[in-house]
Amino acid sequence: MEQKRDTSFFGQPRGLMTLFFTEMWERFSYYGMRAILLFYMIYAVDKGGLGFGQATGAAIMSIYGSLVYLSGIIGGYLSDRVLGPWRTVFYGGVLIMFGHISLAIPLAKLGLFLSIALIILGTGLLKPNVATMVGNLYQPGDERRDAGFSIYVFGINLGAFVAPLLVGWFQVHVNFHVAFSLAAIGMFFGLIQYSLDGRKHLKDTAHQASSPLQPEEIMPLICKIVGIIVVFAVIIGAMAMMQALNINNVINLLTFVAILVPVIYFVVMLTSDKTTKAERKRVWAYIPLFIAAMLFWSIEEQGSVVLALFASDQTALHGAPASWFQSLNPLFIMLFTPFFVWLWSKKLRNKQPSTGVKFSLGLVFAGLSFVWMAFPGMLYGVNHHFNALWLIASWALVEVGEMLISPVGLSASAKMAPVAFQAQMLTVWNLSDATAQAANAQLVQLYSKSTEINYFLIIGGITIVAGFLLWIASKRIKALQIGLSE
Repeated sequence: MEQKRDTSFFGQPRGLMTLFFTEMWERFSYYGMRAILLFYMIYAVDKGGLGFGQATGAAIMSIYGSLVYLSGIIGGYLSDRVLGPWRTVFYGGVLIMFGHISLAIPLAKLGLFLSIALIILGTGLLKPNVATMVGNLYQPGDERRDAGFSIYVFGINLGAFVAPLLVGWFQVHVNFHVAFSLAAIGMFFGLIQYSLDGRKHLKDTAHQASSPLQPEEIMPLICKIVGIIVVFAVIIGAMAMMQALNINNVINLLTFVAILVPVIYFVVMLTSDKTTKAERKRVWAYIPLFIAAMLFWSIEEQGSVVLALFASDQTALHGAPASWFQSLNPLFIMLFTPFFVWLWSKKLRNKQPSTGVKFSLGLVFAGLSFVWMAFPGMLYGVNHHFNALWLIASWALVEVGEMLISPVGLSASAKMAPVAFQAQMLTVWNLSDATAQAANAQLVQLYSKSTEINYFLIIGGITIVAGFLLWIASKRIKALQIGLSE
């Protein structure tokens, strides 16, 4: 007898509601904290901050974002080989909550770095595995899958939209630590709801590792982990002996690691005996898309760094918190998504531009969003408070670019991956953001009022030129994407 299909959540499986609210609260906590973290680091102590220099605070924000995405590698491994998705997500949520609590308590710099470490690891455990469980709610061929993921993504953006508004208000009208406590409370609610609902409404597969670690694999794994720890300990020890152990040099080290990881992935895929000749061509064709994604994420992720500084220092806020601008990213995603769904599925259908063309257009929009931000300073001088519409328009432009690159990149990663590296290619796609933010850790240190105009013009101009170059190469990429040569 065929089992009755679960349609109790707007026609979707009941488990989707569990994961919707889990991810909504997790994004609430993460984006709420992130909306004010830079200001907490760079504001003077008498204003409730830690007194870091602007360049150092901006670099920490970028490398922090990079490590959040890199840590997804650990989360995916623990889920697949050790804990299973459900427990991995739960433990990740607990780490995130304690990370926010360490910021809510006035522990100064100790609290900051403890929080960063906990949230990096916690987000790496939680985020990739929630999406995996969403996919596992549906049987192969279930026509509800795309709609289910759309609802799930809406939950992500809803949490990310509301958080800066609430957290930012409390930061301005109370203090930083009370504002950070809201992020902790949000994650606490997410864990309660996830615990109560998850055991009942998620499939049994969510509680099991898909490929459990075998006894003979444990010792080699321990040796690898110990080896990595020893290498890092030796490097840190050497830096300390040379009196070079400081925040900036640690950021430089982490930048190098974040850029090296995707290079290793590509070398492994290109040289593996498991990769066929046709698949190897597709990997080569994927590399320019990866570089394009890096350029895009480099600009998009500067919204919480460079544009946050612009909002705080050079925007006429009229009493509004500067952190409120961080809600523009999810707001525009929610506004633009229905249009692009209609455009691709209804209006253009089989006449859609190729992946390379979509990426090139996305780069142009991202580049324009930065070139646009050079005009206020050019027109009025940088020592001026500008209308908020300059920032709003910049965010609107870059989010058009995200609509052209982010979902398309996920699809391309699945299509162009060698059979033996399907999961790894999706990891590589996430690493495009990690690598971009690692590069940003160096780049954002160059931003200041004195360099502002050239900063926006040069980075935006390079990105636009890269978009046109990718447009030229798009036909070749399309041919290789389907395993054919022109």
